Amino acid sequence: MGPSGLVLSSDPSVDTNPCPSSHHAHPHVGSECKPPLLEQVEGGGHRAAVCDSHSPVAWDPQHEQQVTPPPVLLYPEDGSCVKGGMTGGVQEVEDLIHLAGPLTEDAVLKTLHARFCSSHYFTNVGPILLSVNPYHEVGNALTLTSTRAAVQSPHLLRVVHEAVRQQSETGYPQAIILSGASGSGKTYTSMLLLRQLFDVAGGGPETDAFKHLAAAFTVLRSLGSAKTRSNSESSRIGHFIEVQVTDGALYRTKIHCYFLDQTRVVRALPDEKNYHIFYQMLAGLTQEERAKLHLEGHSVRTLRYLSEGDVRQDETEDARRFESWKACLGVLGIPFLDVVRVLAAVLLLGNVTFIEGQGLEVDIQGGSHELKSVAALLGVSSAALYRGLTTRTHNVRGQLVKSMCDANMSNMTRDALAKALYCRTVATIVRRANSLKRLGSTSGTLSSDSNESVHHQAEVASQHASTVGTAGSKASKSMSVLNNAVKHATDGFIGILDMFGFEDPKPSHLEHLCINLCAETMQHFYNTHIFKSSIESCREEGITCEVEVDYVDNVPCIDLISSLRTGLLSMLDVEGSVRGTPESYIQKVKVQHKGNARLFEPKANHVRSFGIHHFASRVIYDASDFLDTNRDIISDDLVCVFHKHSCNFGFATHLFGSELKALFSQDPVPRGVSFRISPTSHTDLQNGDEPVSTLTQDFHTRLDNLLRTLVHAKPHFIRCLRSNCSEKPALFDRATVIKQIRALQVLETVNLMAGGYPHRMRFKTFNMRYRLLVPFKKLRRVEDKTVDDCKLILEYFVRSLEDVNKSSTVAIQWALGKRHIFLSEGARQQLEMLRIEMRHRAATLLQAVWRGWHFRRRWPTLKRNLELRARSRTVRPRPQPIAGTPPPDVMDRCDQKTIQQTCSLFGLDLERPPPVPPSRSYTITGNHKMGYPQTRVMKRNFPEEGGSETVLLKGESVVVVGASPRRGHLLVDYQGHSFHVPFQYMELKPSAQPGVNI
Repeated sequence: MGPSGLVLSSDPSVDTNPCPSSHHAHPHVGSECKPPLLEQVEGGGHRAAVCDSHSPVAWDPQHEQQVTPPPVLLYPEDGSCVKGGMTGGVQEVEDLIHLAGPLTEDAVLKTLHARFCSSHYFTNVGPILLSVNPYHEVGNALTLTSTRAAVQSPHLLRVVHEAVRQQSETGYPQAIILSGASGSGKTYTSMLLLRQLFDVAGGGPETDAFKHLAAAFTVLRSLGSAKTRSNSESSRIGHFIEVQVTDGALYRTKIHCYFLDQTRVVRALPDEKNYHIFYQMLAGLTQEERAKLHLEGHSVRTLRYLSEGDVRQDETEDARRFESWKACLGVLGIPFLDVVRVLAAVLLLGNVTFIEGQGLEVDIQGGSHELKSVAALLGVSSAALYRGLTTRTHNVRGQLVKSMCDANMSNMTRDALAKALYCRTVATIVRRANSLKRLGSTSGTLSSDSNESVHHQAEVASQHASTVGTAGSKASKSMSVLNNAVKHATDGFIGILDMFGFEDPKPSHLEHLCINLCAETMQHFYNTHIFKSSIESCREEGITCEVEVDYVDNVPCIDLISSLRTGLLSMLDVEGSVRGTPESYIQKVKVQHKGNARLFEPKANHVRSFGIHHFASRVIYDASDFLDTNRDIISDDLVCVFHKHSCNFGFATHLFGSELKALFSQDPVPRGVSFRISPTSHTDLQNGDEPVSTLTQDFHTRLDNLLRTLVHAKPHFIRCLRSNCSEKPALFDRATVIKQIRALQVLETVNLMAGGYPHRMRFKTFNMRYRLLVPFKKLRRVEDKTVDDCKLILEYFVRSLEDVNKSSTVAIQWALGKRHIFLSEGARQQLEMLRIEMRHRAATLLQAVWRGWHFRRRWPTLKRNLELRARSRTVRPRPQPIAGTPPPDVMDRCDQKTIQQTCSLFGLDLERPPPVPPSRSYTITGNHKMGYPQTRVMKRNFPEEGGSETVLLKGESVVVVGASPRRGHLLVDYQGHSFHVPFQYMELKPSAQPGVNI
């Protein structure tokens, strides 16, 4: 009897030493091992150590079966994928925890390369999924519609099924988190996940819900993606897609967007592009639409917001996408002309350039033609728009003072208006996509209202129920509505998170710092959930794990950027409030964080730049525009231009609706207040002058809210990797991949999953899930004996390993803590396999018993029917002749003598058949006579049995020289031989020479 009351093997011949291994989890090839046994490990844990060097069979958790590894693959040195395999002796496995031999970066890299060359781009690390982007669909629009032709991945489908199962069983929210560098395929993978989630719970791609959501993502994809140096389809908008599944069916969806890269609207980096929608619009508009939008004569090279970046364009593809975008706007119920008017105004605003004038007012370079076009598109007068762009109202000690802006300030106000129009248009479309509401059926319908609206429904139903009382059917109906609303408000959801990937552009601006902060935060969330929680839980409950996971904690980098008082973003807010300069900001940062290992000074020693050691690489940031970008304000002088009294374009007024409502709630207007460029829920003003939040504060608030949501959800991680940096299909660049493997700490994850205790379950939960492995009568089934039942389950689990897992190369171990039972990934997989097998056997037995009972119950009726059928077959009379038609009389038949006389009279011979009529020298097809020879095509092989040496093959052209003396045959000349081929075996060639009309 071993510790904790578990029975050990009583056979004295069994060796109790574990297999020699590396990292305490991977037995060496050729090491000798005995059958499964239970071994005590330090800290009260137990391990069933099993391996077999002669039969390397590994457990495949995806297919719930034991599989033999495939043949050894070859490994090319140039990173390309060559037919025939790879060199280096790599075994292709679906789960990296089953890697044999020492666990090294090279082993992981070669395995990923082997699977990549076999077109297997998804690899498991236990429950965590690695995805390698093969770049087979470079230029794909990456929407729900564009994924219809993609091959469905069973790995992603298992993630979706697991999320739906856990959400339905526990009611606990689920979050599928995709992380990785920019260009690693996160957005495309998220679309595949969402499509498969619809297949599982939403009724498939033919439902209205799917079509509406597909239209929303098609519209947002063009508005929110742009070409960068490293990614031609880079998502500049982060998405958290919240899907609520109730009773196994999709109930509602909501898209949370995190728009950040707004500077790209007015200034793209060199060799990069503005947002795709601008290029698509210029390529897809008709001449009539161009005239309405004042874009006649304009192109990518003549519009300043576009000409400063990459001006190359595929007009055919852009025009095709624009037509799809236009159709999807109609599906969402958004007026097409309203949106393109705003987008055209944004483009033309870039050509409005202010220069210093002779007097106090500034002049417009090249005339005011563009300004008039912008004003006409936005439904305002050009004079009002000019005043809004060039004047500023200040509140000086309670007195309103108007001042004229200089050319530089006017140009900055112009850019602020362009960014505000674009950001608010995107936000309006997102709100419209989330307002699609089709309540009633929970199967394949879409209700994209938020939880707040659901609670509002519950309150309304509650009020209605309280007013009608409890009498009659109305009360019960009201209570039903209330209960239904509360149920759906409290149910969990399944979220798919596709946030910004790590970037290292040159130069890097404030938006890139926020993007990399988001990537750092997601990496920290992964480290906390996978590494830190596992290690600390073992330490708290007295469990000693053999595997020491040495992971890199990125908390110092996050503190450097976002700590409350001394973080870079907090110091930027302070510097903006005191009207500082970029130089003073950089100097204060260097003084405050002197000696911080995460902060470094660039070699160029520029006074406006600094560098940060991120978890993925070192990035140098240019702080020249940090203060202006972070301020993120637009003056009320410009906002009040779009009030309904002075603006006849309702969509433009709607874009500034909340600001106009707050502004005109009191007099006078304008009064020197400022609002945020990007839309935000904070409409209150601070000291009557500045908005409550800055760009970084608003982003940090949204990121914190997202983290609060993720903390309360069960995460499912998908780690995405780039296969190369040049977006070349089927190219596996080892240097690029190994850098990401180190950044994402894949090796440490494999080490923990293979040899540590990454999973922990409450005793009661473990008992509820796996108690079916033990005979029902042996379980105590009382709460005080839950731990004893768990030990009994483990005892039966060890016995089952002798028959199930004789050849596993993964350590199967567990440990009993104070409140939890700790499991290795190998033990969890084996338990799940046994549970599936037990449920399958039970289901088969139940079905067999029920079918037998059902058949026996119906047997008397079936027997009676069979007997009646057999009896009717024996006594069934012969069919009677039709009434009125008597049988022929024997005397009416002709005798032989009469027959002979008739044949002699007409010259007929009964002994020989009549001769075959002479064959025609032509064939009739349609209304034409076709003479010989003819060219025909074989419709099938002749002869079909293949008895002849020469065979006329299907599809082969042959020459028909005439009709055959055999009935129904044609004479074919083929390679000097003649064949009698039935005419059904051939057909005339369409290009045969024409005959003579008949």
